[in-house]
Amino acid sequence: MAKRTTAYIGLGANLGDREGSIRGALKMLAETTQTEVTGVSDITETAPLGGTNQPKYLNAVAEIKTTLSAEVLHRKMVDIETSLGRARKEKWSPRIIDLDLLLFGSEVINRLSLTVPHRQMHLRSFVLKGLCRLNAELLHPVIKESMNELASRLGDADFVPNPNLPQLVSLAGIIGVGKTTLTKKISKSLGCKRVLEAYDTNPFLPDVYAGKKELALDSQLYFLTSRIGQLNPDALEQGQIAVSDYIFDKELIYARRLLNAQQLALYEEIYPPFTEKIAAPVLVIYLTDSVQKCLERIHKRNRPYEQAIEPQFLEALSCDYEQLFADWKLCPVIHISMSKFDYTKDTDIDHLANEIKSYVASPSVIASGAKQSKM
Repeated sequence: MAKRTTAYIGLGANLGDREGSIRGALKMLAETTQTEVTGVSDITETAPLGGTNQPKYLNAVAEIKTTLSAEVLHRKMVDIETSLGRARKEKWSPRIIDLDLLLFGSEVINRLSLTVPHRQMHLRSFVLKGLCRLNAELLHPVIKESMNELASRLGDADFVPNPNLPQLVSLAGIIGVGKTTLTKKISKSLGCKRVLEAYDTNPFLPDVYAGKKELALDSQLYFLTSRIGQLNPDALEQGQIAVSDYIFDKELIYARRLLNAQQLALYEEIYPPFTEKIAAPVLVIYLTDSVQKCLERIHKRNRPYEQAIEPQFLEALSCDYEQLFADWKLCPVIHISMSKFDYTKDTDIDHLANEIKSYVASPSVIASGAKQSKM
């Protein structure tokens, strides 16, 4: 008896009778030999990707069980598209119907004619939401995380990798959470550039932590200018991964905590033009841990100017970071609890490095995408 595989198919349409086309495709899938449609998500409306000026899409995800091979199933899907009037044009062009083989059991297929899992499904909220309605705990065969976890990283947004930009991965979190240590380990695992915060070269920072608040603005401006040197697009290579142990957006967090009203007013006038000179991250890794654990790390690394940091200050920073990422839509965010992640274990580091590879743009991967679609 032939093996029966559970597969997931994405459906989309933005021309003509959009819902009729999707329901017609579902009917034809159900009529396909050796194939049973066992579940369908809600049909939702989404904006087209790539900033193109075209009608909105209707999208859905179908769960099927089939004894067909992935290749034969894919050919059947192409036949359904053709029979419903699909005209194949350039990438992300409007279409009457679009069918994408998202997952085929736990198989990983990389062929000229077919790539499974779909290369960018984990960057599409509309796909992940549909999958979550069908099976939220389903694991991605490459990333090894559940659909529910992958969806939580996107903040209801959809993202398109751009290999023409620096592939900056920024770590974020309060003082002492382990950003620098993890940055070094990740960059070593990936063999990529690392960007470390200029703590030790900031001549004002020790005095600021010692209570000389009149130097707080000098310290913030030092950090601001150093970040321009580190994170401007000319300092980072196009299409190449770089991992930083800070996120540029933390600047306002610290400014609002450390500057007095007069200093902050001046800083907030100076700050905006600098943001235009910074490469935006394509992925953020947000680290969290208890204040007590962070204090233990601070005392262990024994930077003299940090030893007087109070728990209340770290708690306030933690609230600021939570607020920053509460409605973050600039890029995907991987949340890591450091109470569960062990950066002394190669398995944990390798898993995270593998995840990062799935979120950054690779020119070769983008160029070789087999079946381009609305996704």
